[in-house]
Amino acid sequence: MIEQRNKATVQQSFDQWRNGTGSAFDLLAPDVTWTITGTGATAGTYRSRQALLDQVVSPTSARLSTPIVPTVRGIWADGDMVIVLWDGEATARDGRAYRNTYTWYFRMKDDQVIEAIAFLDMSKFTELWTRVSPS
Repeated sequence: MIEQRNKATVQQSFDQWRNGTGSAFDLLAPDVTWTITGTGATAGTYRSRQALLDQVVSPTSARLSTPIVPTVRGIWADGDMVIVLWDGEATARDGRAYRNTYTWYFRMKDDQVIEAIAFLDMSKFTELWTRVSPS
C-alpha cells in the first residue's frame, strides 16, 4: 500500500508541475538530502530544500524564459523508494530550446522526499549554465 500512496503523491506533484500549479520541489522535506550525480555546474550534494532551491533551481530558472515542463515516461515504487523517469523542456533566455532527460530517485517519508538522487545529461545542463547568463 505504501508504494501506491508514494507513487500517487509523486504523480500528482508532476501533474501539477506540468499544469503550472506546483512543482516536484514542493514535495521536498526542509532537511532533504539531494544529490546530483556526475560532474558539472551543479553536481554534488545539497543538504536542505533551501540550499537546492538557492543554488540550483533558482539559478537555472533565471536562465530560462519559460519554465521547464516535465513529461513523465514512468513512475515506479518499491517500499519507500519512488523512481521517476521524465523529460524536461523549456526555452532558454537566448531563445534556444533546453531539453534533458532525468531520472530521479526519491526516498519518501510521510508524503515528503527525504532523500533524492538525480541523474541527467550534465553536459546539456552545464552547457545551458555556461551559455546563458541568469536574468
